[in-house]
Amino acid sequence: MIAEMRETLQPHLDAILGREVELSEPVLLAGGASKEAWAVDADGERLLVRRAAGGVIHRHTLSLADEFATIEAAYEAGVKVPRPYGYIPDLAGREAFVMERLEGETIGRRIVRKEELEHARFLLPVQMAEELAKIHAIPAARVPRLAEAGLERMVEELDEVDEPHPAIELGVSWLRENRPPPRDRVVVHGDYRIGNLVVNEAGLVGVLDWEFAHLDDPVRDLAFALVRAWRFGVPAKRLGGIGDVDLYLRSYNELTGLDVRPEELDYWELAGNVGWAIGCLTQMQRHLTGQDRSVELAILGRLGAEVEYEIVHLLEKVAA
Repeated sequence: MIAEMRETLQPHLDAILGREVELSEPVLLAGGASKEAWAVDADGERLLVRRAAGGVIHRHTLSLADEFATIEAAYEAGVKVPRPYGYIPDLAGREAFVMERLEGETIGRRIVRKEELEHARFLLPVQMAEELAKIHAIPAARVPRLAEAGLERMVEELDEVDEPHPAIELGVSWLRENRPPPRDRVVVHGDYRIGNLVVNEAGLVGVLDWEFAHLDDPVRDLAFALVRAWRFGVPAKRLGGIGDVDLYLRSYNELTGLDVRPEELDYWELAGNVGWAIGCLTQMQRHLTGQDRSVELAILGRLGAEVEYEIVHLLEKVAA
């Protein structure tokens, strides 16, 4: 498989880089439920090839062509993203794109615990706010294929699961009845959190995984990093298991002038948990239906019950 991938990649990378290159042996990296990630060096250039896999987490996931175009727009806007090199329509039967391979840690449970990243955790609340402000300033006209999204899109996906989940349904009902005043739609990352950031000792190196980018309320993006699942076993630190929500919110407000209120974060934190619970169920269905048999997908289905418990906990909190 490795030799075949190297042979398949060679002409594409020659074309993208504009010369014949010497490739290292490609390495399939661990992680990623819906995409493959291949690390390869080309004449010393550190590259990552992101390739479609067996399925998607959400029905409205971007194609790799649209994800690549979004990363290009973010790169041009000065967001810390890997340098985009080129899109490949057909790499052994699946679409793919090539980007820079950044140095740093991406595994959430390591980011929240590694001693050598203690200073990075101190810096991350402000750095995360800075990058999110840049993302939300990307002109929507620069990424015309991004669609608007909202609560009802999540409901459609829950309906497709076609089984009762009272906690999620209760969460949806509360969200419908308690919507904050709408804000202007902006370009959002859609999955902005620890686990999709590259981190080193100096803090945030890059923002990865743009497959859920769309147009939405900016606070939805701001609050997604608060979802309990992205604290990776450090629940007391509400911001991704790494730090201070107040500093994160204050920095974002200073940079954008939006004056987001803490209660808006509460609303969208609940919405983020509802969305992730539905995502767990759709992943489980891929396994149960035989579309993509995987122990990882089955585990995600089980994880959904923990997210439902968190939804109930958050409903108790907002009702208090």
